Amino acid sequence: MHDLSQVAPAFVEMAHGIVWATVATVDAGGRPRSRILHPIWQWDGRRLVGWIATSPSPVKRAHLAAHPYASVNYWQPSHDTCVAECRATLQMDDETRIDVWNLFAGGPEPVGYDPNIVPSWRGGPTSENFAAIRLEPWRLRVFPGSVLLGQGGQVLTWRE
Repeated sequence: MHDLSQVAPAFVEMAHGIVWATVATVDAGGRPRSRILHPIWQWDGRRLVGWIATSPSPVKRAHLAAHPYASVNYWQPSHDTCVAECRATLQMDDETRIDVWNLFAGGPEPVGYDPNIVPSWRGGPTSENFAAIRLEPWRLRVFPGSVLLGQGGQVLTWRE
C-alpha cells in the first residue's frame, strides 16, 4: 500500500491523459450499470476530488440515492489503467454546478472543454438538465501497461 501523496498525482496524470472513463453505479436491486463519462480531478496535495459534468437522469439519481458509490475505470490501448473507487454524490445546488461548469470550461486540455457543446446543457450550469457528480475516492490504483507487459514500472495502490 502506498501513501496518497504518491498515488494521487500519478492517478491524475494517467486519468487526465486518458480522459474518458467507464463509470459504474449500482441500482437498488444490486445490479451494476456502466456508462462512459468524462471526469476531471483536483489534487490539492492533501485531498483528491473528482467531478463529472452530467445530466441528472432518473437512472443516475436512483442509483446514487440507493448506493452513493461509483467505480471510475480508465483504460487505453497501451494497457495503462487506473481506477478510483469513490463515494459519489449528485450535486444540484447552483454554486456547485457553476463551479463545475467553470472547472471544465477552464480546465487543461484534453480534459477541459466548453460544456455548451452538449445540446441539452445550452441553458447553462443552472439549467435543470445540468448536474455535477462529486467523487471522493476511498481507493485508488494506478497500473501502468508496462508492468502488465513485463517492461518494468510500478503498480501504485492507496486505500483509506
